[in-house]
Amino acid sequence: MKLEVDYMVETLKTVLKPMIAEGSVEYSDIDLNSELGFSIEKIIYNEKTRNLIIIAPDRPEKSSLIGKGGWVVGRLREELNVNNIHVDAYSDMIIRIYRMELAMKKLENIIPRMETTTSQPLKNLKDLLKQRIKNLGEFNFGTNFESELEFLKTNKKLKKDLIEDEKSNNHKAIVALSGGVDSSFSLIVAKLMGFNPIAVTVDPGNIILPTYFKNSVETLTSSLNVFHEYVEVDMGIIVNDALDGKIHPCGRCSSTIETALINYAKKSKIPFLIFGDFLATGSQSIISIDGFWRINLPAMLSATKGETKSLSSYFNIISKGGYGCPLINEVHKKHHHMRRYSMQRILRETRAGVLEPGQALNLIKKTL
Repeated sequence: MKLEVDYMVETLKTVLKPMIAEGSVEYSDIDLNSELGFSIEKIIYNEKTRNLIIIAPDRPEKSSLIGKGGWVVGRLREELNVNNIHVDAYSDMIIRIYRMELAMKKLENIIPRMETTTSQPLKNLKDLLKQRIKNLGEFNFGTNFESELEFLKTNKKLKKDLIEDEKSNNHKAIVALSGGVDSSFSLIVAKLMGFNPIAVTVDPGNIILPTYFKNSVETLTSSLNVFHEYVEVDMGIIVNDALDGKIHPCGRCSSTIETALINYAKKSKIPFLIFGDFLATGSQSIISIDGFWRINLPAMLSATKGETKSLSSYFNIISKGGYGCPLINEVHKKHHHMRRYSMQRILRETRAGVLEPGQALNLIKKTL
């Protein structure tokens, strides 16, 4: 194993070191068939950030470049003295680009039917999709919105003025905010896109929404100067049935939360309801429901878990790294057969390309 890692690192270092010595560069179709048995689709190096992107043809080549346990890229990063190495598979990127193209076509169909003031955030989303489609390999939310994010984080003048009328027509979107990195990502992007969002957190109690999530919710909404409201729901029956081993709670819990948010959206007459879901993708990432539009923002943007974590961390929202809420963890302890249903949910996101196999494996281990 050590010999294989040493050979991969030395071969890649020999090829890549002269390239990055030139400064910021982009090379395509690097033929390494005689050395490694495959070609590299693209090499992108940013001298300013000292970040290196390697785009492999497919997942098998990606796995080879990463190496077991990340040994190859870890050693290579040290040998090349770069800040970070990100390896992606071109086959995965093609799927993500296609899904974004489907979403963009849907937006192009919807936008002309709306008033300009309502449609402007969707136009901004369409422009963002264009940027990602054109340059997915290098796209970084933090870099792309660097000045805007810095403004949101440091502008003290805005933070003293909470929005007085949360039902104002100036608000274009309600964002379902749980305090996790995915919903936090959605709120940040909604703010950047000009939705002037309201954040709504459905509170079923601490066993489902623990205090550390509430702390994250309040930290983020304060930082972004976004009006926030809790909506309490009674999930006593779901909690009791789950603890008794009668049901796996996630499906019913999600359905109850979504129903509460849909009812809130109907009453508020705000045109968009945004979720931090990765599914459904493409044209189904924005659908019409009872007079408003439901948007799955990470799904629309074909964002990865790494991207949602990275952008959320800008406002100190950090992933806890575990699987699910305290309730599901307690259910796993008491009723081992329920773990299989949690694993099925993890595998569903893995099949959709949302989770990397390594990420999925870590989550599955945490359910056991």
